Amino acid sequence: MGAMSKPLPASLPRRSVTANGPSPAVMGTYARRDLVFDRGEGSWLVTREGERYLDFGAGVAVNALGHAHPHLVAALTEQAKSLWHTSNLYRVAGQERLADRLVAATFADKVFFCNSGAEACEGAIKIARRYHYVSGHPERWRVITFRGAFHGRTLAAISAGGNEKHMEGFGPEIAGFDHAAFGDIAAVEAAIGPETAAIMVEPIQGEGGVRCAAPEFLRALREICDARGLLLVLDEVQTGVGRTGKLFAHEWAGITPDIMAAAKGLGGGFPVGAILATAEAAKGMSPGTHGSTFGGNPLAMAVANAVLDVVLEPGFLEAVRSKALRLKQGLARLSDQFPDVVEEVRGQGLLMGLKLKLPPADAVGAAAAEKLLIVAAADNVVRILPPLTVEDGEISEAVERLSRAMARLSKPRSSGG
Repeated sequence: MGAMSKPLPASLPRRSVTANGPSPAVMGTYARRDLVFDRGEGSWLVTREGERYLDFGAGVAVNALGHAHPHLVAALTEQAKSLWHTSNLYRVAGQERLADRLVAATFADKVFFCNSGAEACEGAIKIARRYHYVSGHPERWRVITFRGAFHGRTLAAISAGGNEKHMEGFGPEIAGFDHAAFGDIAAVEAAIGPETAAIMVEPIQGEGGVRCAAPEFLRALREICDARGLLLVLDEVQTGVGRTGKLFAHEWAGITPDIMAAAKGLGGGFPVGAILATAEAAKGMSPGTHGSTFGGNPLAMAVANAVLDVVLEPGFLEAVRSKALRLKQGLARLSDQFPDVVEEVRGQGLLMGLKLKLPPADAVGAAAAEKLLIVAAADNVVRILPPLTVEDGEISEAVERLSRAMARLSKPRSSGG
């Protein structure tokens, strides 16, 4: 490279994003829609021009409690007045409180805090490998993952996912991952070898097209891990923190993992990730084996604790399940109404998907024209991900807007019988 740096201007003018369009200074790694939101209110996003959009993407399942939830705002504001960062060289009170609460509410005995789902997944892989190392089996380091999976965008995470599109141009994939067909127990058993350390799976492949693992499949994975001395690692980055109507999706199958990655909804919009593990699985994680500069900082912990205040409130998850049923029924009606557009309704809780007979981008665009935000996924699917706090009337409104969007895409009905 070696080129001389260009001189910095004396001052940079304030940029008006709405007037000037997208800035060329932002790296072009996203195919962004030309929308700029100024504020959020519950299930709604508002542009600078005052246009209101019903947000059924929730920041891709991040804004679990909607936008500007007063309890989260208060918790973050209060914490910001006192302490932002000290580093993990010292105890962090918010970490200890949040870890205690997560341990009390889940299978876990130990929690490590980080900043994102990808970090949580990478850390979970490290914990699984380290477990076998300290157990006297350093040769066991490979992880079985599943085709269609998405575990993040770091090099190890895209190697774990095995998506050729995500790998293209980034050199050889990171070694140590064996990919099996999602839902195929025979393929899993065939992939197990003397170097296998763990099986890593999403209870629902969100990015992969809202493909739900059958409870029987998850139970069979647990049985295989128990019989073969493997660790079961669950990626609940998208499915966790109430998204499916349980605190974590694996609860529906009546199993527990050894290690679990969480993020997204845990921070309600603030960057938070967590790795939960049993004491046995985490026995190799001694000082110096893992770390994070920003992970578990006081701001993040204040917000995540506030999220748990709401999600763990008696009746909250029952209400999510009730809302989920209303949404699923509405989507089923759309499937009946537009069979030339919708092939299948998928999902669980408030993580729903429509498998389409046309490109998902078309449906995302048609919905945006109706001031409704939804999210594309693989396998010709659009995801429907409202906040867990969505109101019944907003679900009805979203289904109506989605119906108008589908009508835009539907083939003209013939006038004949």
